[in-house]
Amino acid sequence: MILHVTSVAVTGPTHLTLTFNDGARKRVDLGPLLYGPVFEPLHDIAFFAKARLDPELGTVVWPNETDFAPEALHALADTREVA
Repeated sequence: MILHVTSVAVTGPTHLTLTFNDGARKRVDLGPLLYGPVFEPLHDIAFFAKARLDPELGTVVWPNETDFAPEALHALADTREVA
């Protein structure tokens, strides 16, 4: 099965709640991954909030065409499980 994101919601300044086509649902923190020039705009809360699902790519994208591979997002820890 090729992994895809099927829904996305912005749930914090660097957090997304994601649903995947394998049934997994998790809240992830992208903050630690936002380094380097391509990710600089995502440090702006208003810009980060423009995250959307690209159904063709099956992942989350932003207006500057930044995205993350669905596999990388799936591998992130679910922050709902952190006490």
